[in-house]
Amino acid sequence: MSQSGAVSENPYALPATDLQKLFDSLTQRGYQIIAPTVLDDAIVYEPVESVNELPAGVTDEQRAAVYRIKRRSDKAMFRWAVGPRSWKHYLYPPHQRLWEARRNGGSGFDVVAEPEEPPVYAFVGVRPCDLAAIAIQDRVFLSEQYRDENYGRRREKALLIAVNCSHPAGNCFCASTGTGPHAQTGYDLALTEVLDSKQHYFVIELGTERGAEVLEGVPVQPASPEQCEAAQRVLENAARQITKRMDTTDLKELMYRHLDSPHWDDVAKRCLTCSNCTMVCPTCFCHTVEDVTNLQGTVAERWRKWDSCFHIDFSYIHGSPVRVSESSRYRQWITHKLASWQDQFGVLGCVGCGRCITWCPVGIDITDEVNALRRSEESKAALTSPKEESHANP
Repeated sequence: MSQSGAVSENPYALPATDLQKLFDSLTQRGYQIIAPTVLDDAIVYEPVESVNELPAGVTDEQRAAVYRIKRRSDKAMFRWAVGPRSWKHYLYPPHQRLWEARRNGGSGFDVVAEPEEPPVYAFVGVRPCDLAAIAIQDRVFLSEQYRDENYGRRREKALLIAVNCSHPAGNCFCASTGTGPHAQTGYDLALTEVLDSKQHYFVIELGTERGAEVLEGVPVQPASPEQCEAAQRVLENAARQITKRMDTTDLKELMYRHLDSPHWDDVAKRCLTCSNCTMVCPTCFCHTVEDVTNLQGTVAERWRKWDSCFHIDFSYIHGSPVRVSESSRYRQWITHKLASWQDQFGVLGCVGCGRCITWCPVGIDITDEVNALRRSEESKAALTSPKEESHANP
């Protein structure tokens, strides 16, 4: 499992034309490369073999309920923000068999745990917000008391190659959650893409010994001060582009103070409870379990599938759902994400990636909802505060 310490003090530089050699090094070491590519008019993470499959010359436009990709005038490979698919698609698959039982010829069954050994993944292009999301899911699935072995087998061997953000989307607010745009921890290697009229290269920071091993045989050179300064300018420019904000001060207490707020009824008038936000969220982990059998009754299987707290049957207990109304389900999601998640796991459940805003069909913005709660308190305080009396001069 990747455990990065401080950012490398002696970064390297790699020409963009030699990035394939980094891919070759990963392949030679037995990694299955998962990297961004264009599929169905979106930038998604898929198995790739060549840098030619990366979205070179492609960028994206995102705002509430809007996502589209566009052509760039250059050949930048990573100047886009996160797409609809996160890395949990591979670490915590949306549809996974847990075990199988087969009739043994008599009256009993032999139960066999899922034997599949997952691939040894190398994730290329992990954004800083998604690094934070992986760390959050580590807390969920790999605690000492409750450990998910299916997740653990996939996670412990995964190599994480981050790419720092140079092109945040309009919905990104990672600066508010402290998760970007510069990767600080959790990676094996971190790349910053630098492209100008004369040069195209990557500045590479080492995070772990395993990351250093991958660079063996790759034609990297110590990065010059000028190259490091250029990479730093890329990060500073990205930070300036992030204009969406969510004030996290006293956030947990704010959400708890508004459990019975009429604001949730207002949100319910817009929310379709479609669960898009939870499906694209890189930290949501709700699931259901289904048992299926073949028609002969000789084989039974148990499958784990992604589910959502927005589905009315998700809270079904003892004859009826607990959260029937749309308002109660939205309140459950946002309050868990921003408040009770901190009680459970010690961290915020949101990394500011903005996916839930982009992929909400009606454009509900989690930052706007938090801001609305704060404004309601400010308005109430203004109405109840004593007004200064004015005294006319005699």
